[in-house]
Amino acid sequence: MKERYESPLSSRYASEYMLELFSQKTRIETWRKLWVALARAEHKLGLPVTEAQVEELQAHVSDIDFEAAEEREKVVRHDVMAHVYAYGLAAPGAAGIIHLGATSCYVTDNADLVIYRDALKFIRSELIRVMVNLAAFARKYASTPTLGYTHYQPAQPVTVGKRATLWLQDLESDLDELDFVLGSLKFLGSRGTTGTEASFMDLFGGDGKKIDEMNRMISEEFGFEECFPVCGQTYPRKTDSRIMNCLASIGQSLYRMAEDVRLLQHDRQIEEPFEKDQIGSSAMAYKRNPMRSERICSLARYLICLPANTASTASTQWLERTLDDSANRRITMPEGFLCADAILRLANNVTSGLRVNEVMIDACVRDYMPFIATENLMMEAVKRGGDRQALHEIIRQESMKATASIKSGGSNDLPELLASHPEFGMTVDEIKAMLEPSRYTGRCAEQVENYVNALEPKLRDNGCGAACGLPDQEIRI
Repeated sequence: MKERYESPLSSRYASEYMLELFSQKTRIETWRKLWVALARAEHKLGLPVTEAQVEELQAHVSDIDFEAAEEREKVVRHDVMAHVYAYGLAAPGAAGIIHLGATSCYVTDNADLVIYRDALKFIRSELIRVMVNLAAFARKYASTPTLGYTHYQPAQPVTVGKRATLWLQDLESDLDELDFVLGSLKFLGSRGTTGTEASFMDLFGGDGKKIDEMNRMISEEFGFEECFPVCGQTYPRKTDSRIMNCLASIGQSLYRMAEDVRLLQHDRQIEEPFEKDQIGSSAMAYKRNPMRSERICSLARYLICLPANTASTASTQWLERTLDDSANRRITMPEGFLCADAILRLANNVTSGLRVNEVMIDACVRDYMPFIATENLMMEAVKRGGDRQALHEIIRQESMKATASIKSGGSNDLPELLASHPEFGMTVDEIKAMLEPSRYTGRCAEQVENYVNALEPKLRDNGCGAACGLPDQEIRI
């Protein structure tokens, strides 16, 4: 039995990949890799750091004594210096040169940037997977008529596939934003306590070119093309705000999609996956609640609120640095990524197994077709010599009668009612022949084909995909 609180994101929802990426082990290993990179660059650029010391540090990147660091932190009240101490115990020959010239943010901020970059790549691969599912779904049902809705009231027919492209287009905009954020990420480098590089000016005897080369070497080792041109002690917290906006945007899109699925499942038109032994309700055994879609909405609501937090942090950075961002970021940034990951995992499960109940959809469309077709019927009657205004009034009156019939349990007898008026000049069979739903979906099928064809190149370019993808895990309900 677990006696201590743990985040539901880690215990129920997020992937093993993301949990490992934001683990303390990955974080501190990345710190150590940064200390190795700093020492290696300093050695190559002529500072009193030996190759043996660099190799010793490299050999002890992973054997982290967390207990020693924890005990040291109780004494010094500084997590970075506690881990400098623990690293020195593991690599005593290099203890004296660890963190040479650097400030704490060299490891904390650069490690965060590395982790966020890798997390964004993984989010991208998950987003692509959901989009691929939806693109295939849109193609399959490109021509399947379904009742359209405006104001959640019955409207002109669309197709099941066309509706899916609305969800897909939102996700495409998220992909574009994510690619922009990834493409604009920069490294902090080792810039000193206020971003002036003054400590390295002393170490390198005023040689600014060597400082630039040191930062270039470190950045390149971690896969970044450039550092921020200027900074204080930290990288700009606008970066965090931009990242969280991107994650929240994905949450918005998937909330919209999942809520549509919930509405459609109410009418038994479309249903999310439901396993053979799944229980929908503890009391009502017949229930098939849209639990995954509900969970997407629930988690997305949390994610959508997080940008206000990162915006507040970005706007309250005093001068060159204040520390009131630290505890906040330790919570907000990982939780935002874990939440986005959880939502995308659920969305992949839902979109890969959506069930389309075509009989129910067809029945729903045909129930409303007499109303939907009235404008076309009126135009046809005008062609046959009718008066448009008089016909409009007949349709209005008879539509009210047909609506009353439906509400009292009867059928939609509007075709029979209209055919009884000589002004229409049409028989019941002729009217019913004009009620075929596929006649009223406009260019839906063509729009789906054109859109998915244009999108396909992006879906083939799935970034890290297999490089950081893992097999699907069981989704907890």
